[in-house]
Amino acid sequence: MTDYSPPIDDMSFLLNNVFDGQGLSEFDADMVNAILEEAGKVASGVLSPLNRIGDEQGATLKDGVVTTAKGFKEAYKQYCEGGWNAVPFEEEFEGQGLPWSIAFPIQEMWQAANMSFGLCPLLNQGATETIIAHGSDEQKQEYLPNMIAGTWTGTMNLTEPQAGSDLGAIKTKAVKQDDGTYLISGQKIYITYGEHDMSDNIIHLVLARCVDAPAGSKGISLFIVPKFLKDGNDYTKRNDLKCVSLEHKMGIHASPTCTMSFGDDKGAIGYLVGNENEGLKYMFTMMNNARLSVGLQGVAIADRATQAAYMYANDRVQGASIKTGQSTVIAHHPDVKRMLMSMTALTKAGRAMAYEAALYLDQRKKEYVDLMTPIVKSWCTDMAQEVTYLGVQVHGGMGFVEETGVAQYSRDARILPIYEGTNGIQALDLAFRKTQKTKGAYLLEYLKTMKPFYSSDETLSECVAHLERATDALGEKLPEDIAACATPYLNGTGYIMGAIAMLRRAQSAKDHGETALLEREDASTSFYMKHILPRAKAELAIVAP
Repeated sequence: MTDYSPPIDDMSFLLNNVFDGQGLSEFDADMVNAILEEAGKVASGVLSPLNRIGDEQGATLKDGVVTTAKGFKEAYKQYCEGGWNAVPFEEEFEGQGLPWSIAFPIQEMWQAANMSFGLCPLLNQGATETIIAHGSDEQKQEYLPNMIAGTWTGTMNLTEPQAGSDLGAIKTKAVKQDDGTYLISGQKIYITYGEHDMSDNIIHLVLARCVDAPAGSKGISLFIVPKFLKDGNDYTKRNDLKCVSLEHKMGIHASPTCTMSFGDDKGAIGYLVGNENEGLKYMFTMMNNARLSVGLQGVAIADRATQAAYMYANDRVQGASIKTGQSTVIAHHPDVKRMLMSMTALTKAGRAMAYEAALYLDQRKKEYVDLMTPIVKSWCTDMAQEVTYLGVQVHGGMGFVEETGVAQYSRDARILPIYEGTNGIQALDLAFRKTQKTKGAYLLEYLKTMKPFYSSDETLSECVAHLERATDALGEKLPEDIAACATPYLNGTGYIMGAIAMLRRAQSAKDHGETALLEREDASTSFYMKHILPRAKAELAIVAP
């Protein structure tokens, strides 16, 4: 089983050099590195050792009580006491107030070290951001301090058996009471950390339909439904909700994926967020926050798989060198080199893209955040499928054996293109809302801004021109034809953005003047441009031959 070593040097290189400290506010390079180093200690020393344990033990349910795997509860306490849960949130509610540009690398460490663990703060982050954006002042004061501290955790309760991507089909009911509260009744499925033993309270954000609400998505409202209600000065009164089953999943075994039942007795007490029938709008605050974080999960698990593959390939002696005829480690075999370089180049490109999105969050460049969200979510999670697959392949037969740990990375990664909006939905979002609706304005502006980084590269310039033609072509297609080619369009765009990111990395390494860094970046960039970028032409040819 391989250990995890956070790629702090690469994280720091991106923040301080490639992005030239933008978005870091008053944090200088030494301070950023110090924060990353401390987070790395928690990731490698506390969370990573529990990754295999969690995969083997999973979470258990007995009499409505969920118990997490051995060590998780203690690790979560240590994580919260270190202030890590509060990193990206406003100081007004006792958050750390760190920029997203720093929060993303830290989050990458949690997800790489232990994705099952990292899902708890990820969902809490989305719920917290939603209350910050749409909750009343009273709700903010009541819930945010504990959620930001981590003593309470938050969830997203969206999906029902008949309502997956089509949330307009939800049936969970909300009945308004004389005191202004609502009684919630219904069932939700696939609720990550819907029940667990790591926090004192769980704050469920639940989509439900009020009585006489309009049909479909226009009749959805959002409610805060706590596990424990206030009784006097303490939160000790159990609400009418419970976990009735846990899913037996392909991966992320230690993350309890719950079926939640609300209102089996008289109805779970819920508190309306914002206005009735505007829940879908509020829900997208949760979803968009989570989508970038899921893309970051793809980068994280890809990096961990890459580390394991390099470690194994440089230790495993097998076969003879083509050059010398002598016995050699498999890292020297050309096809294994190809796989390792593919893993490296894809992971580096994905990390740069995800961190760039974080920078735009800090700079409040909403149009660029909106543009990059479906691309980061989809491209980086599909990338993780390829990288974790290659990780198993590099290990050969040992990769198919659970003891090496790399099979877990592949299993854990498989959920990423599915949840928080499938990658097909991300492609539709990019093709329709972000491209056809705006006539490609945001993308074309982005490409114009990035032109100094790719104008001297003939191959990439040709790919960008092809992307511009494909963008124009979308505006001339029928809706069903746009939907049919949306995924190739997103994939092609992702490969091109990845290439731009790699060229930015290489240029920054050249400017940085460090020989070893320049050699590494030149090697991975050259590989990406020759072996990965050509895929963009094939994808875009489907949209515009």
